[in-house]
Order: sequence, then structure tokens, then C-alpha cells
Amino acid sequence: MEIIATVNTKPFAGRSVSALGLSLPCLTSPFYNQRKRNLVIRDSVAVEQQTQTKAAVIRIGTRGSPLALAQAYETQNKLIETHPELAEEGAIQIVIIKTTGDKILSQPLADIGGKGLFTKEIDEALINNEIDIAVHSMKDVPTYLPEKTILPCNLPREDVRDAFICLTAASLAELPAGSTVGTASLRRKSQVLHRYPSLNVLENFRGNVQTRLRKLNEGVVQATLLALAGLKRLNMTENVTAVLSIDDMLPAVAQGAIGIACRSDDEKMANYLASLNHEDTRLAVACERAFLEKLEGSCRTPIAGYARKDQEGTCIFKALVASPDGTRVLETLRKGPYAFEDMIMMGKDAGEELLSRAGPGFFNQ
Repeated sequence: MEIIATVNTKPFAGRSVSALGLSLPCLTSPFYNQRKRNLVIRDSVAVEQQTQTKAAVIRIGTRGSPLALAQAYETQNKLIETHPELAEEGAIQIVIIKTTGDKILSQPLADIGGKGLFTKEIDEALINNEIDIAVHSMKDVPTYLPEKTILPCNLPREDVRDAFICLTAASLAELPAGSTVGTASLRRKSQVLHRYPSLNVLENFRGNVQTRLRKLNEGVVQATLLALAGLKRLNMTENVTAVLSIDDMLPAVAQGAIGIACRSDDEKMANYLASLNHEDTRLAVACERAFLEKLEGSCRTPIAGYARKDQEGTCIFKALVASPDGTRVLETLRKGPYAFEDMIMMGKDAGEELLSRAGPGFFNQ
């Protein structure tokens, strides 16, 4: 486990970012105006290094990417809003930890171990009492949790949809045959190829948001897909060409959700996290993860699932599995009470159905 830096933070009055402007042709989308615009790449969240004067009340463990830091600061802000005593300088410390997934960027995620690549070292720091809480993107969290840890808190979920980003076309449908779309996600790859088999997909299109936008600008690919939630948290929606509907691109399990873990025997942290938990998000994520667990899903399998509450307060759960080449996509839908036990059962039942329909060898096509 590699701890990169610890940063004592003031209340989040000052999250500044650096910007690099890159040329981007004019495209029409809800996120665009009609003037010439730039592809904006913010390299990092700038944090103010300070001399530690007292022991922090809460040490927040996080990865060091701009998006991970934005999520850690969101957590800090909500803690301060709910517990004003934490606004005192030095009360909250952010600890940046480098994970296996951050270190190995040359290989597809599936080839280096799949899930847990972005959480393992942070969880180890939590268990070893080097941090007090761990902030994760829930879609990175394995369906099992390490011993001695609990994940009792989900922050309010951000937009779950995927964003299409391109310098030359306004939508996937407008990309010429043979165009290359970059993504590290088998879920996105399979759904793109299912609808647009004339396109190519570059699988190992990895790196943080800023890196992927640079590769797009350099012409490595003609388009890419990114989670809209991350772009919103980074204030980078000006780069979005179009937002894909849920029907066109079903999200990853737990996409847009932040999870916060603590040690199972740390009642003080558990109480802090209970005050931040957004129950509707927690239930939706639990439903989706029950589905994923039933399928034993990993980065090797194209799986998608999204649970939401409709206007009547009912849970609507839509899920799919796909062959990696996109030639087969199997979908299912569940409706039921928006309650924990019912939603867990919906997730499991949907998983059992798709496993049965897929049959042996489905994911090896």
C-alpha cells in the first residue's frame, strides 16, 4: 500500500483547478452553446498543503485522481455541513493512496485482476487504522467487502447516464463506418457494437478523464464514452457532445454512486456516516449489486443494471448481459416495492433469469 500524500483541508471554499484549452469544433447539444468552444481538460484538483497542528478527527482515504479527490471533497463538505465542529482547521485530513489500478495502465482491467483494483490498497489502509473512512466509486467496489469493514453510506446519486464525446460527429449514429470509439468498459463496448456493428472499439482506452480527453484530441480515437456523473463532479460537462439515454446505453451497476466505508468496530465513524447516508441511493445500489453478485460479475463480463424509483414510489430495475462482441444482448425488467428486501430479491431474480437464458459459455463469445 502506497500513501502518496496527506492533506489537511479547510472547508471546501477553495477547490481550484487548472485548465488546458484544446480546439473543438462546434456541435449542438444541451451542454453546448453556438460559439466556438474548447475541449477543457482540468489536470488536477489543487489542494492546499498545510502544516498539521493537531490530530485529525477524520482521515479520509482516497485515490489521487482528480475525480477521486472531487468525491473526497464532496464527502468532506457534507461532513462539515452536518457536523459544524468538523469545520475547524485540521479536523479532516485527506490521505491519497495509490492503488494497483492506478499503477498499471498498459493492460485491460480484466487482464490484471478485474474488480478491486481501485479499492484494495485503500481498504487495507482502513483495516490497518491508517485512515478512518474510505471513499469509493461504488462501481469499483467488489460485491464482497473485506473483513472488518462495512459500507453503511451512499451519498446522493449523480446522473447515471453515459456521455458521448466526439470532435467530429453529434452522436454515435453519425459516426462513419470504421470509426473507432475508445472505452475501457466491456459494457459500453458490447452495447455500442450491438447497435452499431460497423464501428470499431478500442478496448484498452484507459486513464483518468483528463487522459482520455487528451487521447481523443490527439486522434487516437474518433469518439469516447464517459460517465456523465464524473464529468459533472469535475465541472467538465462543457465537453459533452450528447448524453445517451438509458435505453441506448444501460449504465454500469452502481454508476454515479459514491460509497463510504469504515471499520466494523468504529462506532464513531459509523455514526458520522449514518448522518450522510442517502437511503434511496443505498437501496438502488443494493438491488444492482445483488444482481451483479448473482452473476459473479467482473470486468470480464459485459453487465449492466439500473434501479430507480418511479413517480408512484415503485422500484423499476432494468438489467442486461451481453456477449463481449455485442452480437447477443439479453435484457430483463423487474418492478416491485422500493424496500430493501424486495429490491434484493428483484436483483437476485433478474440475475438468475439472465444466467439461465445465457447458458454455458455465453460470456466467452
